[in-house]
Amino acid sequence: MKKGMIVAFLFMIAGVSVIGYGLFEKWSMDKKTEAALRDAVSITEQTGKAGVSDKQEPNKKERPPKPDDFAPEIGEVVGLLEIPRLDAKLPIVEGTDPAELEKGVGHFKGASFPGEEGQIVFSGHRDTVFLRLGELEVGDRFYVSMPYGDYMYEIYDSKIVDEDDRSVITLQKEKEDLLLTTCYPFTLTGAAPERYILYAKPVDSR
Repeated sequence: MKKGMIVAFLFMIAGVSVIGYGLFEKWSMDKKTEAALRDAVSITEQTGKAGVSDKQEPNKKERPPKPDDFAPEIGEVVGLLEIPRLDAKLPIVEGTDPAELEKGVGHFKGASFPGEEGQIVFSGHRDTVFLRLGELEVGDRFYVSMPYGDYMYEIYDSKIVDEDDRSVITLQKEKEDLLLTTCYPFTLTGAAPERYILYAKPVDSR
């Protein structure tokens, strides 16, 4: 076999290996997300919660406070994010490190939870759970189901910031405000230089 053919063959093997590894990683991540989603549905249904199609939009009196003893561990499935416009049901996992984001949407450790005053922060990969996040617009609503109650939010703003911008996550404790964050641009392969942010406010009534 000529040297050129050997080199070409080796490049072909390397390419196939890279593609195969990428497909395996995607399959593995999908399996983890599916398992986390089953857990999310289970823990929210235990308290009588229903899917978005069966929910009544909550009013102010129906927004239950977060229980004082609700303190999940890193990696624990804590709730369910439902986005009707995207026909998406996504598990929420405590923590935003790679191991947690492989399972679903990560809740930023130290941020508030639905049902308490403060900034709630959910993050997800732009090529998995938040693949279509850019399709959402101001005025779109989504639901968060926790083991202790259901909550509805409405998007009121969006922003693109530098990846090193530390002004977005304030962890303020003054008013309930929810952020959905992911890497940006959506179509870029590899590390992304920016972050895409959606701001949402709690909806207390129709």
